Amino acid sequence: MIGALMLDIAGTELTQEDIELLQAPQVGGVILFARNIQSPQQVRALTDHMRQIRPEILIAVDQEGGRVQRLRQGFTLLPAMGRFGELYQKDAEQALDLAEQCGWLMATEVLAVGIDFSFAPVLDLNDISDVIGDRGFAKNMQDIVPLASAFLNGMKRAGMASTGKHFPGHGSVKADSHVAAAIDSRPYAEIFAKDMQSFIQLMPQLDALMPAHVIYEQVDPNPAGFSEFWIQNILRQELKFNGVLFSDDLSMQAACVVGGADARIQAALKAGCDMGLVCNDRAAQCIALAGMTELPLPNQQRLERMRGKIPNIQIGETLALGAEWQRVRDNITAFRNTN
Repeated sequence: MIGALMLDIAGTELTQEDIELLQAPQVGGVILFARNIQSPQQVRALTDHMRQIRPEILIAVDQEGGRVQRLRQGFTLLPAMGRFGELYQKDAEQALDLAEQCGWLMATEVLAVGIDFSFAPVLDLNDISDVIGDRGFAKNMQDIVPLASAFLNGMKRAGMASTGKHFPGHGSVKADSHVAAAIDSRPYAEIFAKDMQSFIQLMPQLDALMPAHVIYEQVDPNPAGFSEFWIQNILRQELKFNGVLFSDDLSMQAACVVGGADARIQAALKAGCDMGLVCNDRAAQCIALAGMTELPLPNQQRLERMRGKIPNIQIGETLALGAEWQRVRDNITAFRNTN
């Protein structure tokens, strides 16, 4: 059974404390960070060990490209998604082709080392946000939708489920929700018309969504990830989205408005998230876990869709994943290195 808490670990291999935590029924996932990565071979050994301890565990990473890329040593360095938006203005066909190749390449490398999925793609506008910027494909949804659709097709072709973030849109909010409370003062109609459209139009291709730690104060007093209005009324009922909902990291500053780690994860799950992330704070993870032992396990059928098609292959110190991988890697590396 898959639990509702996703946590992280400190190092490149499991400690005894990690092993004991992974065995807790409400632990359902592990997210890897750069500190957990030494080489492809080491990552695959780590993920294989996790599955020996807990075969049903879901393993995730943030491998977006650009500045948000945890797997670096021994992996292809991917361009920021905003680069595809720039190319789209000059050569739409080439931009779409490269975006599809990049989605496939990212997913192929992540799956090869035993990770089920990357929290990607970012569907926010590349607008005024301090934290989004060129993580977003473009400044308008007319460009975001085709580019993200191509990237999603590539991920799917490789065998990886997708997570659109950060619903209903973080690109029009300047504050970085990692370190500050992020508040959007616009009315619902403007958010719907401007920021939500990329999520709505791509929803048939998305397996999961991650709500933003943003308070849309004219709509609801709670951050979107703690809001029954956004999750139940809008996503589940109005938009009929039946994919997985992951909270953003509940250790982020913008999430602290709800209270301690136990209150935060309870609020996220009560609002309708399927799984809550508590990262970079082991004490908070233990508090969150203690606060959810009496809660029911999440929707297993829904979460099972996030399981990646992980190949049964031996991984060395460097990746060698076949002729198509080499060709696509060369294409993406050449694009990334162009001015």
